[in-house]
Amino acid sequence: MVGRNGVGKTTIFRLLQGQLRPEEGDIEQPRRWKTASLIQNLPPSDLTALEFVMQGDRELFVLKQQIEQAQATGNNDRLAQTITEFDNCGGFQLETNAKAVLAGLGIASEEFHNPHRAFSGGWRIRLNLAQTLMAPSDLLLLDEPTNHLDLEATSWLRRWLSKYSGTVLTIAHDREFLDSLADQIVHVQQGKAYTYKGGYTNFEKQRVETLVHQQALETRQQQERARIQRFIDRFRAKDSKAKQVQSRIKLLERMAPISILREQSPYQCDFSAPKRFDQPMVSFDDCSLGYGDKLVIESFTQRIYPGDRIGVLGINGSGKTTLLKALVQFLAPLTGSVKLSKHSTVGYFAQHQIEQLNLAQNSLQHLQDASQLSTQESRNLLGAWGFRGDDILRPIEQLSGGERARLVLATISLNDNAILVLDEPTNHLDIEMRDALANALNDFGGAVVIVAHDRHLLTECVNDFWLIRDKKVSDYEGDLEDYEKDLVRFPSDAKPNRMDSQKSRRKERANQRHRDASSRKELVVIEQRLEVLTQTKLNLQAKFTDKTTVQSAARDELNRWLAEFDQTSREIEKLEEQWYGIMQKLDS
Repeated sequence: MVGRNGVGKTTIFRLLQGQLRPEEGDIEQPRRWKTASLIQNLPPSDLTALEFVMQGDRELFVLKQQIEQAQATGNNDRLAQTITEFDNCGGFQLETNAKAVLAGLGIASEEFHNPHRAFSGGWRIRLNLAQTLMAPSDLLLLDEPTNHLDLEATSWLRRWLSKYSGTVLTIAHDREFLDSLADQIVHVQQGKAYTYKGGYTNFEKQRVETLVHQQALETRQQQERARIQRFIDRFRAKDSKAKQVQSRIKLLERMAPISILREQSPYQCDFSAPKRFDQPMVSFDDCSLGYGDKLVIESFTQRIYPGDRIGVLGINGSGKTTLLKALVQFLAPLTGSVKLSKHSTVGYFAQHQIEQLNLAQNSLQHLQDASQLSTQESRNLLGAWGFRGDDILRPIEQLSGGERARLVLATISLNDNAILVLDEPTNHLDIEMRDALANALNDFGGAVVIVAHDRHLLTECVNDFWLIRDKKVSDYEGDLEDYEKDLVRFPSDAKPNRMDSQKSRRKERANQRHRDASSRKELVVIEQRLEVLTQTKLNLQAKFTDKTTVQSAARDELNRWLAEFDQTSREIEKLEEQWYGIMQKLDS
């Protein structure tokens, strides 16, 4: 679902969730449908991150708590009954699935047991998304799911959703995300919703075709109205033609004007650059970065020159933001140096700048505090960034996330910066603003360094990539498609795939045949082990379902059976995942 901010997309979601009732008409859904929806701002919880995410599957989470309670009270009958129910519902996969979702969204394993409330706002939203994905559902409502995700987490989410068996309705402003997932686009505009088949690119093509068709119809109608009006003007005074004239007057009145859905972009923004540039603009020399005793990036040497368009890649926690902080002189290097040339002023965008806005001020006051512009000049600049009329007088506290981001970008555009350093600039921005930002960056005469999860922005604006991997900074020779393939192949890290020569390809095919033979042998071993474990599990389950056995068993013995059952279930699950992974490789 796409459309400008404020057109009613979130209102439609609230209707589907039952939070609002329609003023007219009805909303029909299958009675047994389960709906899961992403709530951006949940209150802080004392649960650990893992518990919070497992809570998404409410039924299994409650059963898990009941098992723990029965263990604590020594209620063996209740324990046996609950374990059987938990297992029949696939409960022993709950924790494993939750960990997989957490890891996919970029949460480090050492943080799984940190309290939910200990995470910052952006990371809590990731946890909220993880909890939503864990909920059993037929309809998944996702409002801006890629906000606060990095490129790697966005890629993982796209793959997860492509395998989801239910219906997904998402509000998103990420073209690549929509193109890869959507088979229909709902465009909300001027109080109406229009449906288009295909992804976002197809929607744009169909929309242009519709506009051209409407314009042709409008021209034809205007010609017809002019022809009828000429008849009326010519014969209005003739009594013999009075009946025909009246008939044509009524025809004109009934001829409703064709409504053309024209939407001009509200953004005419740009970034001005100084007339003079130094060569190079930035020099990293034997530079290592980190915090105290924690080394994040090992010694590296790089240069930034006028006209460079650099995208910084790397998995979550690799040091992308750390590198940007060093570039803008917010972080001193542990060793070596980061030098900006004399005329290389920097415009820096980061999420903390949005959080530090004075909520009591309005946009006009904020801009005038940051500049020497007159009131009219400030209004003109804010207008170029999409602020119209009384919008500039609304307290910043009342502005949406996208409006606050635009205000920070407008503030950056005040100065003639030689370098723009942007850390996730597209969060909360609608598609039109993202397009306007891409155009402004392409027209900018200085250098640009970007960290972003928006593939379209990176594709449009970036010429070179730096990859941070294993604490090292290097030039990445591939493009974003290569990088995404590397992420799938090497989930914990992105390693460039360089097998371009015929010799290396022949060697790879030979290695593949050898790997296939080894994989088939491994399958046999896994299947044999699964057979043994499955029988062990059935034997233990039989003990739990036999009331006489349960009642006569000592508490320690029952706990030992439970631990063995739990361990066996986990091992079966792990082996089944290995079996499935090997089968996928053999089939590919």
